[in-house]
Amino acid sequence: MFVDPLYVVSGFIVGTLVGITGVGGGSLMTPLLVMAFGIHPATAVGTDLLYAAATKSAGTLVHGFNRNIDWRLVARLAAGSVPATMLSMFVLARLKLDDAALRSMITTALGVALLLTALALLFRARLLARYSGLMHGLRPRTRAALTVLTGAVLGVIVSLSSVGAGAIGVTVLILLNPDMPSARIVGSDIAHAVPLTLVAGLAHWLLGSIDGHLLGSLLLGSIPGIVLGSHASLRVSERVLRPIMAATLLVVGGRLLF
Repeated sequence: MFVDPLYVVSGFIVGTLVGITGVGGGSLMTPLLVMAFGIHPATAVGTDLLYAAATKSAGTLVHGFNRNIDWRLVARLAAGSVPATMLSMFVLARLKLDDAALRSMITTALGVALLLTALALLFRARLLARYSGLMHGLRPRTRAALTVLTGAVLGVIVSLSSVGAGAIGVTVLILLNPDMPSARIVGSDIAHAVPLTLVAGLAHWLLGSIDGHLLGSLLLGSIPGIVLGSHASLRVSERVLRPIMAATLLVVGGRLLF
């Protein structure tokens, strides 16, 4: 299989960012594939989902070794996201859209997801300051139900755009679990992304939306990248990365929509 160095470098950069922040997989990789490399949106989403599943599996091993994963939280998220993903992909397959309609729908979903992700990055601190007190008073059953619901919403968004499991998921998880360390939130979010992106990616594979050459090249860079980023996650501040990523996503999301 021919390896494209540009895809390898892209995978490494995005993998490193994912390991550090839990954000950046679909948010950066999918629009990069669509806008910079001219990949069809459906192929970009499907390939990125399997790329994310493999990449975040490596990140999960590192975070698990460092005991930065709450497996009960992961199970609750997956209880919502996996069924929602399967239902979303079933509906997408049943629609039998032509190429132009499918491109338009996925591009629109991607643009909206990018804008939501950027807003989650920009206003996370304000949301936490405003609602953290309320979240402290939640009953355990209510917290568990909201976690499952969060997983279901992420399942729909990620299935259509491959975006959202990072910034949106992390923001909601911090709101729902204000006493949990941020590194543990990031580790749990990365672990949950594995079954979510794997199920969605396999569904896209069945629909023929996977580029094996592209996937292999991305993984060559992303796996060492996320291992490096996961080890660095406790030492690197997000204060510098978050505004840069948010601004990038706003520009890219706006361009896809308008």
